[in-house]
Amino acid sequence: MPIGGLGEYGKNMMIYEYGDDIVVIDCGLMFPEEEMLGVDFVLPDTRYLEENAERIKGWIFTHGHEDHVGAIPYIIPKKFPNVQMYASQLTAGLIKVKYEEFKHRPAKLSVVKAGEKIKLGVFNIEFIQLAHSIPDTLAIALKTPEGLIVHVTDWKLDHTPIFGQKTDVARLAALGQEGVKLLLSDSSNAERPGYTVSESVITHTFDNIFKDTKNRLIITMFASTINRIQQVIDMAQKYRRKITVSGFSMQRNIEMALKLGYLKAPQDLFMDIHKAQNLPDEKIVILSTGSQGEEFSALTRMASGDHKQIKIKKGDTVLISASEIPGNEQSISNTINGLFKQGAYVIYGKRLDIHVSGHASQEELKMLIQLTNPEYFMPIHGEYRHLKIHARLAEEVGIDRDKILISDNGGIIEFEKGKGSVISTKVQSGYVLVDGLGVGDVGNIVLRDRQALAKEGMFVVILTVDKQTGKIITSPDIISRGFIYMRDQEELVHQARKEIRDLFSRHNERYPMQYDHIKRVIRDDVGEFLFRKTQRRPMVIPVVIEV
Repeated sequence: MPIGGLGEYGKNMMIYEYGDDIVVIDCGLMFPEEEMLGVDFVLPDTRYLEENAERIKGWIFTHGHEDHVGAIPYIIPKKFPNVQMYASQLTAGLIKVKYEEFKHRPAKLSVVKAGEKIKLGVFNIEFIQLAHSIPDTLAIALKTPEGLIVHVTDWKLDHTPIFGQKTDVARLAALGQEGVKLLLSDSSNAERPGYTVSESVITHTFDNIFKDTKNRLIITMFASTINRIQQVIDMAQKYRRKITVSGFSMQRNIEMALKLGYLKAPQDLFMDIHKAQNLPDEKIVILSTGSQGEEFSALTRMASGDHKQIKIKKGDTVLISASEIPGNEQSISNTINGLFKQGAYVIYGKRLDIHVSGHASQEELKMLIQLTNPEYFMPIHGEYRHLKIHARLAEEVGIDRDKILISDNGGIIEFEKGKGSVISTKVQSGYVLVDGLGVGDVGNIVLRDRQALAKEGMFVVILTVDKQTGKIITSPDIISRGFIYMRDQEELVHQARKEIRDLFSRHNERYPMQYDHIKRVIRDDVGEFLFRKTQRRPMVIPVVIEV
């Protein structure tokens, strides 16, 4: 049962259920879509799991990227405090950092490694090494009474990975020999032909940039891309630059990765941001968060000139070593424009090999299907078009069209007596929105209000009414925000006041002191009046004050 990750990028979560036993894989967040005004993050809806919490035998995490673990601190400590979690060493380290950041009690977290096997209820679980843009990424094999399921999360074939962790092709092929009932595979790059290039390609690009940059160098990336951070460390050592870090999550992740041995750097390579100000520009490289143009991130504050410690100088080179996540394009564009305005030279996008995908392309996807030789195939992780294209690739390598299962979030894929199908019943799925400290308190109604305000503005009508007589004491006060500039529209405001007085008098005679009814009438009738005059529909908010 996919709760998230299908038809979208992010909030990956999959439920496997047999009898009374449930195993969950991943708990990711998603960046908000453009129309989700004011929303910081989007979480998966876990109501089905909450109703069946006592049946959860374990929660497994495939790797440490935000779209797979980012929702953990919002969901698991509060709703599933007793669940046992399983993750590789680096992923576990990143999860612990999140728990500390949110001041949660230590997690019930077991560290597993590739090749290890565990039993969770009826499920026999095996962890298989995958190459990805972050170390310690795992595929999950689940042996069930209905057959073997292989869940392959984000991955690619990388013959020269930064940390030497290659996709365990031999083990995947061996599982194929044993007999795979269902393969689930990442569809993120299903549109891209050929093979995905190795992470090591970036080393050559970084080398040239470090060599050619004579002033200050600022590099931004996802805080969890430990591979990429090591490449920066290696280049900083080679070209004798000190590294200073701006961004809380980046700082915490680097400290954790150094402690666990995933990052290797001399003790004096990293320097406090204040001390680094005293070094010549050609001796500094700044590692920063903000590759997606996040509102309060370090790079965004630099771009707007609001960063307290770091001011962009003419001659600075800024390197954005990350791909654009769908929905963040405008924020990233605004950040890049701001950096250019501040005097920086910005390297971004496809201008150089400054970022490579961590996801398998078409030939790799086809090879995985051939290696595992599944009876059934289900594309996961991607927008709907990616799922459909991935399904077509599966057909090309011999999977029967009737045995390719495409689902939406909340869909139930059922196997009974060896036969698989997507059934009509669905479980609860959808969006839980995070806005500041509020989790789930912003719903569809609030979003619609925000969209209406952003699109048409608001028109507030304030009536002061005599408590004894029920008559208006003063002319209605009007406040307009985002609709009209009142000084330029005095005639419209005058007509609106007259309309409101007439409405109030007329309806107050029929429904004396029934202010709720009168407010509804004012909202509807004034809304229609304003539309006739302007062809716009602001949000009309009537306020009645008794004195």
